[in-house]
Amino acid sequence: MHYDLTDLRVFLAVAEEAHLSRGAARCHLAPSSASLRLKGLEEAVGTPLLTRHARGVTPTRAGVVMLEHVRRCIAQLEQMHADLLPFASGLTGHITCFANNNALSAHLPEDLARFFAAYPAVRITLQERLSQDIVAAVAAGRADVGVVAMEGDHPDLEFLPYRDDELVLLAPQNSPLAAQQAVSFSACLHQPFISLQQGAALHTYLVNQATALGGRLDVRVQVSGYRAIARLVASGAGVGIVPRSAIDHADQQQVAMIKLTEDWAMRHLCVCIRRQALESNHFLAELVRTLCGSVADPGK
Repeated sequence: MHYDLTDLRVFLAVAEEAHLSRGAARCHLAPSSASLRLKGLEEAVGTPLLTRHARGVTPTRAGVVMLEHVRRCIAQLEQMHADLLPFASGLTGHITCFANNNALSAHLPEDLARFFAAYPAVRITLQERLSQDIVAAVAAGRADVGVVAMEGDHPDLEFLPYRDDELVLLAPQNSPLAAQQAVSFSACLHQPFISLQQGAALHTYLVNQATALGGRLDVRVQVSGYRAIARLVASGAGVGIVPRSAIDHADQQQVAMIKLTEDWAMRHLCVCIRRQALESNHFLAELVRTLCGSVADPGK
């Protein structure tokens, strides 16, 4: 297909402005030049992308699909330039870190703040993943370091202690569950759940645990964070399972926090690195020392 990045930018601008002239002006082009580029783009993809009318333009059904892809492509390119810019400004290090949801939401922010205070020129690509996927990524070299809720046994990796945490059940204070000191996960499956959004590591983990018990997670509401789970539970909308460390004091006063009896509810977070990786990467070694503050010589 014969089109270039400028064609995509023109299409994006015209579609978002819903007008050829305004879209062309946004791209610093004459309307006639923008029109030629759009015509060439439509010929290249083999279908009309915009419907022209007296008051402007609207995307066709194919144009709507194209628009979403173009937005993602442009955003990824912009992110690529943003990631590369520090190298031109004297960046001295870049680290890719994968972490599970628990570590990302409750522990890493403060630890990374301390690391950046000491090493402001270093950049970190931080992504959420399931623990087993993190281990595979670190072993394969797709990530420099991982934070996982498991103590693994891998011939190529080391697991260093990071934090201890616990998954707990949140229930409305007037719920029958609120009177219990501890409850099993299986006993909760008849309850409507407030959960993180689909794709979040904890959501996937709990769905898998329910499936392993021969049941399913009855998800009533999906939200983007633990605070939202706590507030919805407090309103009586359902129950939720969250890391104890992720719930602040104010929210703890509004819900009942109940211990889960399953062994997997205890979360022993570890920092996962390839063996000898710290010897060749000074900034990675410093990051690991920041995360594992009680470990005198990580990697030895």
